[in-house]
Amino acid sequence: FIENNDIQALSKGTFRGLKSLTHLSLANNNLQTLPRDLFKPLDILSDLDLRGNTLACDCKIKWLVEWLENTNTTVPAVFCSSPGQFEGQRIRDLALSDFQCITTDFVMHQVLPFQAVSAEPFTYASDLYVALAQPSASSCSVLKWDYVERKLRDFDRIPAHSAVHCKPIVAQDQLYVVVAQLFGGSYIYRWDTAVDKFIKIQDIDSQKVRKPNDIEAFQIEGDWYFVIADSSKAGSTSLYRLNQNGFYSHQALHAWHRDTDVEYVENDGKPRLIISSSSQAPVIYQWSRAQKQFVAQGEVGEMLDVQMVKHFRSKRDQFLCLSRYIGDSKVVRWEGQRFVEVQTLPSRGSMVMQPFAVGQRQYLALGSDFSFTHVYLWEEEKQKFAKFQELSVQAPRAFRYVPAADVQLLLAPSFKANTLVYRHMVVDLSL
Repeated sequence: FIENNDIQALSKGTFRGLKSLTHLSLANNNLQTLPRDLFKPLDILSDLDLRGNTLACDCKIKWLVEWLENTNTTVPAVFCSSPGQFEGQRIRDLALSDFQCITTDFVMHQVLPFQAVSAEPFTYASDLYVALAQPSASSCSVLKWDYVERKLRDFDRIPAHSAVHCKPIVAQDQLYVVVAQLFGGSYIYRWDTAVDKFIKIQDIDSQKVRKPNDIEAFQIEGDWYFVIADSSKAGSTSLYRLNQNGFYSHQALHAWHRDTDVEYVENDGKPRLIISSSSQAPVIYQWSRAQKQFVAQGEVGEMLDVQMVKHFRSKRDQFLCLSRYIGDSKVVRWEGQRFVEVQTLPSRGSMVMQPFAVGQRQYLALGSDFSFTHVYLWEEEKQKFAKFQELSVQAPRAFRYVPAADVQLLLAPSFKANTLVYRHMVVDLSL
């Protein structure tokens, strides 16, 4: 009987070895929580009194609710003192589902000692790789995932003096890498299994693609395409199609508009491209099966200076994330024939706004050249993102989610510092 002693805390091993204890009174102390499995050593405990304590019914007490459901010990009613939603309730009446104890966290997993401006994960011959554009190192760097060490390791390099994007495409059992450069033209390389190295197979028309900024690759009706967003005043965003010999020019899409990003989206079974631009609002193109080309369909709102456009799905709804360097970034929802704004996020200096899903959780990483990267978590009921975590990434230029077997990674290439690799952790606060 140790009641009325102003006991404020107990260690996990307080009752270790007391196998013959049958009656225990901790009544009228000042206990706010109890260590997990505190009463597990008490094999023949028949009576337990916890009345008169200020127990907080949070995740740390979840184990007690489960223990009370299964024990034969007689326990007089004990009540919650906090939090507000449980105050005054009997602990025995709480359900395990009342406790929201699973949370997540992004923690540093690996530091890649170089700057980069893009990151593209891909799988080839059952192995996981990442291609990164490194303009400061004049190369496209290809890293391979080490499943034993759980690290990314050097695999190969493609020379690229001013690389802004290195896009891997695995098509027809062949690995291609489209290397987009600001100066000196852009090229396509293919992995040659006979010599185990990348071989340059094709130049990209430098009159059309003068200042590339982004590359997207996709399949339509079984055919492979890639599109390059061109950010010069004299070039045009261009579509290329794969045939037996390589990729060839298929369509000039959007000329002289200083395009910043391109996103491939399928809405209602209809392939679409959404192209953002420094000179006008993002433009929507829809695929015409009859013409085998994209046809201009309209614009997304009236937002200028959109640096990047990315999409995500939530249940049946389709959303776009529009990042802006000057002004607030936007989240908009597709409603049949148009996009409707659902959220505004402050984002001064933002070059990248990337939604990504890990399991059932939908995140959004919003980078900035002037402050921390903000990670948001989607709240389905409110149809909005809520602030979740800050990451210290200098001048991020991309965020890429990479599922590597049992490890979930988030790559953050930096224009001014090391490229960072974060690991997504699931934490049970009740343990």
